[in-house]
Order: sequence, then structure tokens, then C-alpha cells
Amino acid sequence: MRSISPRRGAFLLAAGRAALGTVVLAAPEQVTSRWLGEENSKLPVVADLARSLGVRDLALGIATLKTLDDPAIGPLVQAACAVADAVDAIATVLARDALPRKGVYGTVAVAGAAAVAGFYFSHRLAHA
Repeated sequence: MRSISPRRGAFLLAAGRAALGTVVLAAPEQVTSRWLGEENSKLPVVADLARSLGVRDLALGIATLKTLDDPAIGPLVQAACAVADAVDAIATVLARDALPRKGVYGTVAVAGAAAVAGFYFSHRLAHA
């Protein structure tokens, strides 16, 4: 089986991040209901905070895509995305008692995997 190149992996991760950010901006309640629970997702403040995360992910995804071929900046932007993903996973674990179990597992799995992949791709891009 062929392994994915660091550039291709970073591209796919960034494109997925930008897509997720767009979805969160377009439908914050639908996304947050899975993550934070149906009751919490109906609070107006949750939609506002979700939009801020959506913009963050859209901006980080675009920044990663735009800097992917820059050997100095690209790995740094990829690492910044990995830090954001790691914080998302940690924050979800810290808030787990107030969140639906499926949302916690899903968020920690996705954000954790994205953090690990992001750090890996950052390192590989920096040493390519």
C-alpha cells in the first residue's frame, strides 16, 4: 500500500478544515447539537461562539492551503492548526461532564487525530 505524501496529507487536512469551518458558519446549530447536545445548541450564545470557531477553521484552512508550498511558513501554519486541534480536544475533555458522550468521543477522536496528523505533516514538510 502506498503512503500519502506529507504535502497531500496537509492539503487534505486543510481542505477538510476549511470545509468544516464553512459548514459551521452555515449551520451552527446543526453542528453544535452533535458536539454540545441538543439543549445547549439552542442557546443563542452557542451559535455565536460556533461561528467564531467556524471562521477560525475557515481562515486556518485557507492560510494552510495558501502557504503549503512555502518551506518556511507552511510548516509553521500547519503546526498552528495542530495546536488549535489539540486545544479543541483538551477543552472537550475538560467539559466532558456537561456534554453528550457521543459528542465527546467524536470530537476528541477527530480533533485529536487532526492534531497528531497536523504535527506530523508540519514536521515532515519542514524536513522535506
